[in-house]
Amino acid sequence: MGSRSLVLASTSPYRRALLERLGLPFRCRSPDCDEGALQGRLADPITLAETLACEKAESVARIEPAAVVIGGDQVVECEGRILGKPGSIERAVDQLSRLQGRAHRLVTAMAVWSEGRMIRHTDLTTLVMRPLTHAAIERYVIAELPLDCAGAYKLESRGIALFERIETEDHTAVTGLPLVALASILIRLGFELP
Repeated sequence: MGSRSLVLASTSPYRRALLERLGLPFRCRSPDCDEGALQGRLADPITLAETLACEKAESVARIEPAAVVIGGDQVVECEGRILGKPGSIERAVDQLSRLQGRAHRLVTAMAVWSEGRMIRHTDLTTLVMRPLTHAAIERYVIAELPLDCAGAYKLESRGIALFERIETEDHTAVTGLPLVALASILIRLGFELP
């Protein structure tokens, strides 16, 4: 691969931990992307997630054009409504109250910038949350504080107990970065993986 560096255009500890699993050296760099402005303009969850992933990768690629840059974003959609990161305990409880007992869709988009071109991948996951009491939702939110997670849950820890069924092609996409697709892309770009 030579001296090309790998950069994750994210400050997410979840995406960082996932990328570490591939065993490649990489750096993290905060993307310069106005997520709020795009969320206000784009109502389709797939388009929104894909656009945000590309914007994040491009913003870092402008600063590091020789690097391979990975951008990612996730959007939760339930019955036509996009749910973002709750940011507060009250909004987390509200989001989980909307999701409990229902199926919803998690859109995980990834964009890999390399040598002037963008490689995109989007993973769609259907999750069915079991019926939950208000007290159970509050207990979960207080225990996990999933305030920085779209949909207000963390499947990689206690949040797994909230669900009846999860249908996905790549379980790593659920926690923020589809490693099956990313590994294939990086191999095509010349990175050596085991």
